[in-house]
Amino acid sequence: MDFGIAGKKAIVGGASAGLGKACAISLAREGVDVTIVARTRANIEAAAEEIRTATGVKVTPVAVDITTDEGRAEVLKACPEPDILINNSGGPPTGNFRDWDRDAWIAALNGNMLGAIFFIKDTVDGMISRKFGRIVNITSSAVKAPISILGLSNGARSGLTGFVAGVAREVAKHNVTINNLLPGDFDTERHQSNTRALAKKQNRPYEEMRAIRTGLVAAGRFGEPVELGNYCAYLCSTQASFITGQNLLIDGGKYPGTF
Repeated sequence: MDFGIAGKKAIVGGASAGLGKACAISLAREGVDVTIVARTRANIEAAAEEIRTATGVKVTPVAVDITTDEGRAEVLKACPEPDILINNSGGPPTGNFRDWDRDAWIAALNGNMLGAIFFIKDTVDGMISRKFGRIVNITSSAVKAPISILGLSNGARSGLTGFVAGVAREVAKHNVTINNLLPGDFDTERHQSNTRALAKKQNRPYEEMRAIRTGLVAAGRFGEPVELGNYCAYLCSTQASFITGQNLLIDGGKYPGTF
């Protein structure tokens, strides 16, 4: 299937590794020029070279903190008229809510809610004027089924979800869609870190905790980042223009609910 987005321009956050890089690769394979963003210069430049070599498209790495106004301005200087925006950032620390002070909460909100909201604000009107826009926020399956040690993430990402629910309906008539992708268990460094935290909390070996988590997934395995990347690329396609304001699980059947 031709997704109809060759020649479009995308900004992808958190793209030096994991799910963000997978989204950038999948978009690049569809012929999209990608501006990829992460905080560490060496890591984002290495990812850019990898994507460039694999796909042949234009890849522009930007090493900034996109939770800041200055960081987003640098990204928009590199890609001033994006057709596609993928909001993605690493989650805040795990732990017990009793240990989190106001600074911890503000950092979580900046990283997993406000940064995405301000990036949407920075880009959506240009998309409206060009009559095409695709915004995908990578959130978490914990938005539907909260995980106790991820309280900071649960709160911040749920706030973003509520914001998107309203704005998506406001801009849909302009061929601009906004959706949230809710990943479950994907075999990334972040997932491995969370597994180690759970293992420590329950006083279990890491491999035992990993096996327990695998057993909770109906598919009997963790997801591969490329699977989420391909789903993201489809949501950015011309064929997906009637999908908006949705929270779309990709979790191998782990979530047990009907709705």
